[in-house]
Amino acid sequence: MRNDELTRQSMDFAVSIVHLVKELKVKHETVISNQVGRSGTSIGANIREAQYAHGKADFIAKLQIA
Repeated sequence: MRNDELTRQSMDFAVSIVHLVKELKVKHETVISNQVGRSGTSIGANIREAQYAHGKADFIAKLQIA
C-alpha cells in the first residue's frame, strides 16, 4: 500500500465515516447510515483505482470521480 498523503487522508476519512455510521445506527437511523457508509468509504476505493491508471488523462478522470 502506498504511503502518500492522499491515501492516508482517505483512510482517515473512511475511519471517521465508520464511526459516524456506528453512532447513527445506535440512534436507529439505518437508512441514512447505510448510504453515508457506502458513499463515504467509496472515496478511498476510487482514489486507489486512480493510482493504477493507465496514463495521466485516465488518472485525472478517475480521481475526479473520487
